[in-house]
Amino acid sequence: MAGTLYIVATPIGNLGDLTPRAAATFGSVDFVVAEDTRVTLRLLNHLGLKKPMISYYEHNFTHAGEILRRLEEGQSCALCSDAGMPAISDPGELLVKDALARGIPVTPIPAASACVTALAVSGQATGRWVFEGFLPTNRRQKKERLDQLQGEVRTVIFYEAPHKLLTTLKDLNEAFGPERSITLCRELTKLHEEICKTTLGQALERYSNEPPRGEYVLVMAGAEPGPAPCEEQPTLEQAAETARRLIEEGQKPSAAAKTAAAGTPYSKSEIYRLLTREEEE
Repeated sequence: MAGTLYIVATPIGNLGDLTPRAAATFGSVDFVVAEDTRVTLRLLNHLGLKKPMISYYEHNFTHAGEILRRLEEGQSCALCSDAGMPAISDPGELLVKDALARGIPVTPIPAASACVTALAVSGQATGRWVFEGFLPTNRRQKKERLDQLQGEVRTVIFYEAPHKLLTTLKDLNEAFGPERSITLCRELTKLHEEICKTTLGQALERYSNEPPRGEYVLVMAGAEPGPAPCEEQPTLEQAAETARRLIEEGQKPSAAAKTAAAGTPYSKSEIYRLLTREEEE
């Protein structure tokens, strides 16, 4: 019988946010798969645990086969990232996909996720939102992604590293305009946590003169909804044609004209007159 792959959320900054269930899971599994074993080692030391660890990150998928083999042999594993929920804008998603394809049980051990935490305190609309994670570093691909978001009315969430923040703010400013509302959440749950609701123009001005520090979640307001498209109204002749079909199906002309008039700018009598005039001709 296959073991279980546990998807274990770790604190996004404050170790006090580690849940008892997450701590118990780390203690019960046979081994841990970590984005950065050095970061996870500090967490395990905090818990007083010693566990075999395997490194698994974006540029090193070489251990995937070993991880899946051990799970199929019945061992249990805790997958974690450096911070937050694994497999969300994270290479762990591939391991989850492969495990499910092989029939290996996958169990979530949830807790904080930076995108949802930032959204909750952003002051932006939270009913509908879209998560974009890190934008592409390639300039052409980045522009294509931002072009796809033109007209997006849902709140949009991005992740960004401090050394790329200024460039990203310039690109967002160019794509969506300086007046678009945005909330910059920095160092969430940590000592220097900062939540700043502003505009793209003001954020760009600030960080053009102040070096960004810490990891950022950007929560940008969606576009203002445009006017609802107007449906093209049928012509009087088209309404009369609808009445003709109803008459052919057995309705009386008066009843057919009334039915055809519904939802049109024409009255029953206008349609009826056109039908009777055609009969006279």
